[in-house]
Amino acid sequence: MIDIRNLTKRFGPITAVNDVSLLIEDEQVFGLVGTNGAGKSTLMRLISGILRQDAGSIEVSGQPVYDNPEVRQNIFFIPDDPYFFRNGSAEDMRDFYRTVYPDFDSARFDRLLRDFSLDPKRRVQNYSRGMKKQLAVLCGLCSNAAYLLCDETFDGLDPVMRQAVKSIFANDMDERGLTPVITSHNLRELEDICDHVGLLHAGGLLLSRDLASMKLGLQKVQCVFSDEADAENALSGLELLSHDIRGRLHTLTIRAAREEILSRFEKLDMIFFELLPLTLEEIFISETEVIGYDIKNFILN
Repeated sequence: MIDIRNLTKRFGPITAVNDVSLLIEDEQVFGLVGTNGAGKSTLMRLISGILRQDAGSIEVSGQPVYDNPEVRQNIFFIPDDPYFFRNGSAEDMRDFYRTVYPDFDSARFDRLLRDFSLDPKRRVQNYSRGMKKQLAVLCGLCSNAAYLLCDETFDGLDPVMRQAVKSIFANDMDERGLTPVITSHNLRELEDICDHVGLLHAGGLLLSRDLASMKLGLQKVQCVFSDEADAENALSGLELLSHDIRGRLHTLTIRAAREEILSRFEKLDMIFFELLPLTLEEIFISETEVIGYDIKNFILN
């Protein structure tokens, strides 16, 4: 388990991570999403022990991460722009990581290189961006580290390769208890694979919830009232995250249980009523609009 408590990291006058507390349970896929500049990459570097926090603590399996080689051998970080040796080959990266990670599986690495059609002797600098991402993922998986931190790792992979990587993640979670932590701006991608999601904004944590329960706690409603006077009564006391009216059609995002919404609206004479599933992208937009990060501000100003 990754246990983060009151974590803060500053770069001069800029506070990149601000008093973040977060639990990442083992053997689940944790998705970390956020607005631009929210601090996602900085948080990943703090968890991996690359950066030292200014305040707070990070523990993995009860042990501090920073300046702790034994713990860091159980964490593999894949940055958005992976580093490879200048003029180095995939074989060179394999030999390097064998010295850093004692349980590095060289036989599996060589086999996966063949499966992904990556030339082990070709200079990595001559790989495409997608091929470099593939190689970084293979290095991380074959390190046999329990925690794989992926910063925009799926960006640059084609659809076939994305599915292949997801399948390998699922296999390693089942066979050896891998815990992937993934940041991505592609929320549709995360929705497919994540069990739990944390939402960052301006360095702070807005929420950290199980994805299934998060969807159960937010409802999207589209409806047309027979009498617009009923709208005020229907919505009174509800926590509205968004309310858009086009003609007579009301589109609402409401923080409430499904049963509460159905019970309240079924008492009204409605021309039209529909309860729709929310996507992770819609949840993200709704939650960030609450704290003023509203897309309409960018369109209208």
